[in-house]
Amino acid sequence: MSQLKTRPGDADVDAFLTSVEDDQRRKDSFAMHEMMTRLSGEDPKIWGGGMVGYGSYTYDNVSGRGGEWFLTGFAPRKQALTIYIMDGFSDHETLMEKLGKYKIGKSCLYVKKLDDIDMKVLERLVKKSLAVMRKRYNA
Repeated sequence: MSQLKTRPGDADVDAFLTSVEDDQRRKDSFAMHEMMTRLSGEDPKIWGGGMVGYGSYTYDNVSGRGGEWFLTGFAPRKQALTIYIMDGFSDHETLMEKLGKYKIGKSCLYVKKLDDIDMKVLERLVKKSLAVMRKRYNA
């Protein structure tokens, strides 16, 4: 089985977040770090040099390949703060309607700044996603 290139590392999370150049993105990243640490109860790790992940699970897919990934996390990208909701968004439609201004990918929530969204709704979304992922993967 081939290994994913994106794996958890030993880099210092606070140093990584402090190095974020954009002031707003850095501030939002520290807010996400606080929230995800509190909600997950997990120590964060830097994955692939640019993502902050909390907890982990092991998966297998239909091709027989599998790997390890984080339960939830975020990445302070140049264009947007990317928040990883690993169970996707299809079961969270009601929360998504109340969230605010965002874009989504399969499991990625893209937010320009946290002021654009309702943080209480985001907390509920992350908490629900964590519960689903922990149950689904016995994590």
